[in-house]
Amino acid sequence: MGPLSNPNRRSDFAHPIEAEFARLLDFYRIPWEYEPTTFPLAADEAGNLLEGFTPDFFLPLQEMYVELTTRRQDLITDKNRKIRALRQQHPLVNIKLLNRRDMTSLLLKYGMTAASSQLIGNTSNPHESG
Repeated sequence: MGPLSNPNRRSDFAHPIEAEFARLLDFYRIPWEYEPTTFPLAADEAGNLLEGFTPDFFLPLQEMYVELTTRRQDLITDKNRKIRALRQQHPLVNIKLLNRRDMTSLLLKYGMTAASSQLIGNTSNPHESG
C-alpha cells in the first residue's frame, strides 16, 4: 500500500509550535504543506489501513517531511517507532524529526525566548502534545 494523499488540508494546526514553525517557513519563503500525506504502516489482510503516520509538514523544494515533537524524550517512544517503521517501509522518503531540544534551539535562535516555554510546554508536564 502506497502513501495516501490527505484531501482535507487543514489550515489550523494541532499544536501552537506547528503554527510558529509555519510562520518561520513563511518568513524565509520556504513552501510547505501541512499534513499532506499519510503513510500506511500496517494493514489487514484485506488491505484496510490499521496504522498510519502523517508527518506534520512537507517541504516540496527540499523533498522532505518534517515531524515536530515537543514531548519529553521518555514520552516519544511511539513516535520514534512509527518513524522507524516509515523509514523501513518507505526508504526513499526523506523525513526529519525535530524534537524538544531542536525546537527550543530554533526558537532561541530567532529571538523567541519568551514564547518558547508557552509553545513547547513545561518539561514536567506529562500531558504535553506534539
